[in-house]
Amino acid sequence: MTDPYLQVIWTDPETTARGYLVIDRLLGGASSGGLRMRGGCTLAEVADLARTMSLKEALNYRPSDRYVPYGGAKGGIDFDPRRPEARGVLTRYLGAMKPYIDTCWATGEDLGVQQRLLDEAAAEVGIASTVQAALSHVPDGPEAGLARLDAGFAAEVGGISLADLIGGYGVARATVAALEHRGDRVRGATAAVQGFGTMGGAIARYLAEAGLRVVAVADQHGVVANPAGLDVEHLLAHRTADGLVDRARLRPDDRPVASDWLSVPCDVLVTAAIPYAIDEGNHQRVSARYVVEGANISVTPGAERALSARGTAVIPDFVANSAGNAWWWTLFGDIEPTAASAYARVSAVMEDLVVSALDGAADGSTTPREAATARAESCLALLKDRPRG
Repeated sequence: MTDPYLQVIWTDPETTARGYLVIDRLLGGASSGGLRMRGGCTLAEVADLARTMSLKEALNYRPSDRYVPYGGAKGGIDFDPRRPEARGVLTRYLGAMKPYIDTCWATGEDLGVQQRLLDEAAAEVGIASTVQAALSHVPDGPEAGLARLDAGFAAEVGGISLADLIGGYGVARATVAALEHRGDRVRGATAAVQGFGTMGGAIARYLAEAGLRVVAVADQHGVVANPAGLDVEHLLAHRTADGLVDRARLRPDDRPVASDWLSVPCDVLVTAAIPYAIDEGNHQRVSARYVVEGANISVTPGAERALSARGTAVIPDFVANSAGNAWWWTLFGDIEPTAASAYARVSAVMEDLVVSALDGAADGSTTPREAATARAESCLALLKDRPRG
């Protein structure tokens, strides 16, 4: 593992906020990765995320595509996004990072940062687009690429933005691919989802649509469970603006429970919230046969090795949640800016990546993450000297 290409530390002049940008590497002069805001965000966390983005980008390399993957990068702000000063902090951070966004860092929403607010704040500091750094690489020109991207973001499924669904759809398809590949049932399999915001809610929706029984969801106030299966659509219909379950609107058999989300009896445990959620100190409480990382860097390396050693398959983050790359496929014209086209491509990619990772770890000498990392590193070696356009 090489050191990051660039690390930037920023101090907000008006609050206690600190901000970070880590560019893990440049490919073709560019990098990509989202911007998050959360209290407690650290430089080390952002560096881990940037490294993960390099692997995620590389795994999505298809020689026949016009889209050629970028290097990985990530931005992070150590500040609570619910505080009233958060918008100002975001705007000032973007102003400080403008030289990188204009030239070599294409970014978008992540934990605690909505794309709408990101676009508004970027416009205030003179940033035309948060993906500005990618536009010069679009073969038929920036205007054509932006038109496709705008159409993709405008697409809706059931009145919900495709942008809010595609990541969760990908995690759900990765879960189904893992179950099917190992010969386990899909319909009737039980799942618990940690996190019920944009990502977690979409994951729960598409797991239920695939036939899994979602028996528990967790938010910052605890766990809501029903062994017979939660009505995910009912919970989503009454979810708060902060992505919390409205306990006052639960069905009679849905219960807030005292147990922690890690120990909920289930076949599949999906992380969709904070980093480092499963670590060396708590992995023993996991009884699920599958852990699917919907959230980036949510399982520490030591915990992952321990889970794998006792037979739990961990589908790593840069495999399970790589569906966000659908927007790069859209920008470059490799898929149409529609839900049908995005879902079809994501389903095919998830099947390929998950099967490859599980097959690579089938003999028990390595983990799915290590197998997927080896594939990503091979792709990075191919991409290193490949010209764009």
